Amino acid sequence: MLHHESFGSPDRECVLLSAGLGGAGAFWRPQIAALAEHFHVVVYDQRGTGGSREPLPDGYSIEAMADDVVEILDARGIDSCHFVGHALGGIVGLKLARRAPARVRKLVPVNAWAAADSHTARCFAMRLNLLRHVGVEAYVNAQPIFLYSAAWLSANAEAVDAEVRHGIAHFQGADTIEKRIAALLAFDMADELRAIPHQTLVAASRDDVLVPWTASQRLADGLLNARLWMVESGGHGFSATSPEPFNAELIAFLRG
Repeated sequence: MLHHESFGSPDRECVLLSAGLGGAGAFWRPQIAALAEHFHVVVYDQRGTGGSREPLPDGYSIEAMADDVVEILDARGIDSCHFVGHALGGIVGLKLARRAPARVRKLVPVNAWAAADSHTARCFAMRLNLLRHVGVEAYVNAQPIFLYSAAWLSANAEAVDAEVRHGIAHFQGADTIEKRIAALLAFDMADELRAIPHQTLVAASRDDVLVPWTASQRLADGLLNARLWMVESGGHGFSATSPEPFNAELIAFLRG
């Protein structure tokens, strides 16, 4: 069983939070307390990461990641959840809604995509080259550049340094990174979006340097029942850099 934990009353509607490439539920720390005032919040470490560290099989896929979520819901006796996913976590939510539609209430993909943009693929190729040819420290040190805006990085240098040290100490492993990036690059649901009827809030930041905001726009346009919510700044990880407006919009959508 994957490592997972919950917050808030189990008598309330469930909100399940799924992180991006890093995979750790701790990514959602800025959201947990605010959400737990209204919902039963479940966070988990994706397979191969955090407290769910284990070797990933060859060909590990987004489909398998969606099945992992079903396993968690079953273990907790939860029939359905609102699914909030960041980047890779967002595309896991899309796949879950397609494979097991009854398990999903509302969807919130954050800086996600229906198919990887050429720019996003270029960024991941560069990150993999750093990992393969320079090493773990170079890979982890570059990570904040893709995750946060330049202004936020400058204003929060000490926190970023601490995050980098933690990332190096708890690195999930090169093989795991390779397989998880391969899975997200292979994902393509552009031709299946009309089959997802769930009410969806597609959230994006205009200054995301990893995933162009236009990818979120294409995702929202392709879904049957989606609204695009765009912020002007905050970077790829704007749920962490600007948690108050993010939490307010998220809660309003899930409760509405």
